[in-house]
Amino acid sequence: MSAPAQVLRAEFTVFPFRESQVLPDHARAAVDAARASGAAVEVGPLSNVIAGEVRVVLEGLLAATLAAFEAGATRVAVNLELEARP
Repeated sequence: MSAPAQVLRAEFTVFPFRESQVLPDHARAAVDAARASGAAVEVGPLSNVIAGEVRVVLEGLLAATLAAFEAGATRVAVNLELEARP
């Protein structure tokens, strides 16, 4: 019997919020970088989620974080959750 597949879920929020834009430039840079790394990204009103294979999610999260800071973010808050799926 094989072990269940592990799925990593990373929720990240990019700061500062800017009310004048739907998705501020630094948040857009983070989402675009995560997607460019091959990760699927769900964009939410306050945070974004990458979910999938552990390595893909972590690589996407690294790309997103670097891009956010390069585009002017002052903080990136991250919550990671490892799920086992049959």
